[in-house]
Amino acid sequence: MASPVLNVRDLVKKYGDLVAVNGVSFSVEREEIFGILGPNGAGKTTTLECIETLRPFEAGEILLDGVDVRRSPQEVKRRIGVQLQSSSFFDKLNLVELLSLFGELYGRKVDTARLLEEVELQEKAKSRIGELSGGQKQRFSIAAALVNDPLVLFLDEPTTGLDPQARRHLWGVIKKIRSEGKTVVLTTHYMDEAEELCDRVAIMDHGKIIALDPPRVLIQRLLSGGFKRERAQHLASLEDVFLNLTGHLLREE
Repeated sequence: MASPVLNVRDLVKKYGDLVAVNGVSFSVEREEIFGILGPNGAGKTTTLECIETLRPFEAGEILLDGVDVRRSPQEVKRRIGVQLQSSSFFDKLNLVELLSLFGELYGRKVDTARLLEEVELQEKAKSRIGELSGGQKQRFSIAAALVNDPLVLFLDEPTTGLDPQARRHLWGVIKKIRSEGKTVVLTTHYMDEAEELCDRVAIMDHGKIIALDPPRVLIQRLLSGGFKRERAQHLASLEDVFLNLTGHLLREE
């Protein structure tokens, strides 16, 4: 069995007296979609930023593809792609020009047509970032994160602010990326999103992981403990009603 692509052991990150990440340990398997869930301030984003070499940490060890994040940050950066919650792009360049520019930063010649096709933006190749819808901007930020052909793609709340059609469409893009051999690590506030996408999820609170398993296992464990909803579970949600009435197709024009 292949070794995990990511190992985090006893990670500690502090901001003064505040312990934002308190002894977190987990591993991520290759070609897995791994979710990190938790309320605001739980330590999700800080954990990702430590892994991505964006923040130093006080204690612990992070190995990505066997490379020590603390000792060899540049080697780690070559192996990862990062899509942030909010991204800024040069607004004078079109999408092809932007991707080519990012490729030059990595010393790579980028197949821009393939990348845009990957996130279903090939028809917007000559558009500028300000001409895109919210969902298109999110998909383009993922394309930008794929420029260096990363082994692991990090997505921080990738569907926040999107309408139901755009959100579900982006789920398909993420699944497609995983099917092509990449590992995806994401944070999200949407439990249905985690349940739909993630092979396993880690639930964080107060800087610690308090549960880690496949979503179905966590749900079954809760039910086995005698949990019952206070109101009846419906076979469809309001989002299902919305999509049934308005359709699943994207409206991005």
